[in-house]
Amino acid sequence: MDVIREPLAPGVFLTAIRTGKFKSATLSATFLTPLERGRASANAAVPFILRRGCREWPTMEAVSARLDELYGGMLEPTVRSKGETQCLGLIGSFLDDPYTLEGESVLEPAAGLLAQLLLEPATQEGIFRPDYVDGERDNLLLAIRAQMNDKRQYATLRLIQEMCRTEAYGVDRYGAEEEAAALTPQSAWEAYQELLASAQVELHYCGSADLQRVRQVLAPLVEGLRARRGERTPAALRCAVVDRPQGPVRTVVDRLDVTQGKLCMGFRAGGARIGREDYPALLVFNALYGGTATSKLFLNVREKLSLCYYASASTDPVKSLCAVSSGVEFDRMDQAQEEILTQLEAVRAGAFTDEELKSAKQAVIHSFKSALDSRSRLEQFYLTAAVTGVWDGGPEETARRVESVTAQEVVRIAQGIELDTVYRLMGKGDEDRA
Repeated sequence: MDVIREPLAPGVFLTAIRTGKFKSATLSATFLTPLERGRASANAAVPFILRRGCREWPTMEAVSARLDELYGGMLEPTVRSKGETQCLGLIGSFLDDPYTLEGESVLEPAAGLLAQLLLEPATQEGIFRPDYVDGERDNLLLAIRAQMNDKRQYATLRLIQEMCRTEAYGVDRYGAEEEAAALTPQSAWEAYQELLASAQVELHYCGSADLQRVRQVLAPLVEGLRARRGERTPAALRCAVVDRPQGPVRTVVDRLDVTQGKLCMGFRAGGARIGREDYPALLVFNALYGGTATSKLFLNVREKLSLCYYASASTDPVKSLCAVSSGVEFDRMDQAQEEILTQLEAVRAGAFTDEELKSAKQAVIHSFKSALDSRSRLEQFYLTAAVTGVWDGGPEETARRVESVTAQEVVRIAQGIELDTVYRLMGKGDEDRA
């Protein structure tokens, strides 16, 4: 597997992975732009509007028919956030050329369709078609509202919103409901034009084609982007790492019609993050504390003490944050919170065995090595590298660094973890509990 990254134009980069491991190839284009209140919803709508149609294939049905001609390829809109960067674009999956029935090429027409959807969208009177914008505005509102349906996911979302309420990280990738409701053809068009002009563009390919051919098939898209942005170089992407505010831990309580409580706890990770020497130790700490089925939280808080229906820890190494998510009976919130912190103190004190450390490291190593067998996870890995600007090796190199993490390094990470915000989702009629 050969990985090449190179600039193709100012602010336009290609990451190409040449491999014959997969029968399908990945081809994507992603705009990277700061995640901001007031802009997030309009930006989020853009890839969905673009996927509706373009000059040659002006409807969703026409685009789908064209994809059917390309051996049933897929080309879908994507909206993600990594750190404080909003990642918007189209990601495609197509049959790799060695597997076509008569040796025909899929890569060239696939790249042509991607370029036209991005650069020549279906328009009316010089802006996006109103019916397309109306449809995607409604879909965006549904997506924002639907986040409330999964209470586990919703509780974590609310934790981040409250913990990072003054930071860009607290902005949802889809933006706010009131922003989405205000979307118009003009505001969506202006967001699209701004993305074309100023966003960093990441082109990603994973398949068997050689680098020169990939450059050639993407040349029309690159030249189209160059024509719209000139020689302008996007500003560097940044993600603020914030210390825990002074004062007591903040507790936020929401009350909804639920029968099971949710307890989420947000921690600042002391600056440990991607690009620093302590990044591998942060990953191992998370796995040992609550990231696996052999972790402290799972074995003690959930299994031994039965305080939670589930209890797990996660980390965002772009932002240097950790979070614990748990499902708890309303009257056991305090006890569960105390025990979750007790397990953190155990890690801080080095109260874990060599076997626990080994198990945590193996889980992290397996996660990175298994990414080599997944095109989507490879795309995610290298997109994170593009957002952070940290290019210090692929998944195998990260796994190698994890292997050398020591118990002392994990303890140092744990000692830098500070509780910032507690979020509790309670039932209605339980106002006497908090």
